[in-house]
Amino acid sequence: MISLKPEVLFQIGPVPFTNTLLHILIVDVLILVGIYFLHKNLSKIPGLFQNMVEYVVDGFYGLTESISPTQVKAIFPFFIGFFVFIFITNITALFPGFGTIGIRKGEEFIPILRAANSDFNVTFALAIISAVATHILAVRAVGIKDYLLRYFSLNPIFLFVGLLELVSELTKIISLSFRLFGNILAGDAVLTTVSSMFAFFLPLPFMSLEIIVALVQALVFSILTMVFMSILTTPHHEPAEHSTKGGEIHE
Repeated sequence: MISLKPEVLFQIGPVPFTNTLLHILIVDVLILVGIYFLHKNLSKIPGLFQNMVEYVVDGFYGLTESISPTQVKAIFPFFIGFFVFIFITNITALFPGFGTIGIRKGEEFIPILRAANSDFNVTFALAIISAVATHILAVRAVGIKDYLLRYFSLNPIFLFVGLLELVSELTKIISLSFRLFGNILAGDAVLTTVSSMFAFFLPLPFMSLEIIVALVQALVFSILTMVFMSILTTPHHEPAEHSTKGGEIHE
């Protein structure tokens, strides 16, 4: 039976070390090793790995620039950062041993590794980071006055709309975290159940489906974050002259 909460492997003082935390540490190491390898092997004639990274980075940067050309340098690191972390976390959770290799404590089976995004604590933390970063960028981009006027006004109608905006900001956190958590937990439960009954061919179709889910969920979370950042970093009433620069009109 799949537990909603992660299993504790051991305690470090009062802090529990869970199997999802172990997965996060492994993903962090993989990302750092990948960055180090890429940095040490940069070439004017790129190999396969460098080509793949450049293709993804260029595509994501172009997408961010098309949505928010004025704030692309501020938004893009969060966009690509969320995607890389979530995608690698989801993909590595499909490796053999996740949810199936563990230890028994009496009647309880404790898997050593479990998909990090099947832990609501992880997805909720990612959603909070996304929301906090979005509002920090908004304040830096439009100024504290315009930022507050988005939510608060002396006009009762605008004030009501602003309060609805505040409620929507909370629902963004809930929707981002539950969407990622629910999809990965469901896939983890299916793969663990099927793999425990059939060792070879039957899990393959489910594995293929989960690879697609891993990519889609990473894209959904990161693209929504990018769009939210783009919306909040755009002033409510941008003067017409802001659309010109150096006598040229930017479409």
